[in-house]
Amino acid sequence: MFVISLYSTTLLAKSTIVVLGDSISAGYGIDIKKGWVALLQQKLDQEKKSYTIFNESISGDTTAGGLARIDSALKKHKPQLVLLELGANDGLRGLSLKEMKSNLAEIISRSQKMGAKVLLLSMRIPPNYGKRYINMFYDIYPQLAKEMNVSFVPFIMEDVALIKEMMQKDRLHPNTKAQPIIASKIWKHIKSVLEL
Repeated sequence: MFVISLYSTTLLAKSTIVVLGDSISAGYGIDIKKGWVALLQQKLDQEKKSYTIFNESISGDTTAGGLARIDSALKKHKPQLVLLELGANDGLRGLSLKEMKSNLAEIISRSQKMGAKVLLLSMRIPPNYGKRYINMFYDIYPQLAKEMNVSFVPFIMEDVALIKEMMQKDRLHPNTKAQPIIASKIWKHIKSVLEL
């Protein structure tokens, strides 16, 4: 387990963004400098936006793990925005969807209480888990977004998950080619949430 921090080259950066996620955000199997989080930092720097992204993602993490870590991340970085990308490992392990939703809701609530906006990054799980379960899993994201008045990004790997050339051999993690596509999709929502 490790935590990666990506620092902006802009020394005068005053605002922060925290990414709380799992392997998809931690850059599993690829050079972290080519991951979508790093690409978003590059985009912010190119457009001279004074934001520094801190990547607090851990491969294999669940919503329970994220909940256990959110307070320290909020206290340490005092973010204006939290990108919340968790849930996939709950689904893959067949964990309680009720608990998953509750954990995500509590992470959102604690972030909001600290003055941070939240952007919920939606995930899906493979079809072999059964249509009912995968639909119940995915529906949690738009439900939470509505209930807690936060923005959400539809399945962040929508345009890459079914393309063999975009995925690693395990068919679960996007490769380097997929990262700019994921970053571009999330960037559009970040601009809207932060009014950039």
